[in-house]
Amino acid sequence: MPKLIEEVRESFEASPFFSHIGFEIIHFQEGKVLLKLPITQQLLNVNGTLHGGVHAAMLDMIIGMAIRTTTKTRCVTMNLNVNYLTPAISGNVFANGKIIKQGYRTVIAEGELFDEQENLLAKGIGTYKLVRD
Repeated sequence: MPKLIEEVRESFEASPFFSHIGFEIIHFQEGKVLLKLPITQQLLNVNGTLHGGVHAAMLDMIIGMAIRTTTKTRCVTMNLNVNYLTPAISGNVFANGKIIKQGYRTVIAEGELFDEQENLLAKGIGTYKLVRD
């Protein structure tokens, strides 16, 4: 793995939020990242299903990772729209993301969450600003 990609991976794994939620990187290369989240009791809402905020956080995380591995620059979320499709109550949730359109200053990208049986749980699309040094 090129050093820059490894540094990007390490920066995500060192994030306090990343470890607090319980994300795990399964695959990490340029433009292709697979993220895993074991569902724990602490992540469930009052209905006993994975909280919508966790869905949104995971989509935001995977989209940011896909952008960072491709553009080699930091980004910040400008907008994120989430469609919640199927509830999850146990097991693991997986996420992947990809860039739809990249400009010099902004990127439009999408992410998907799915369960161990490959059922689509949620889909998000967002606009991200590239932070150029």
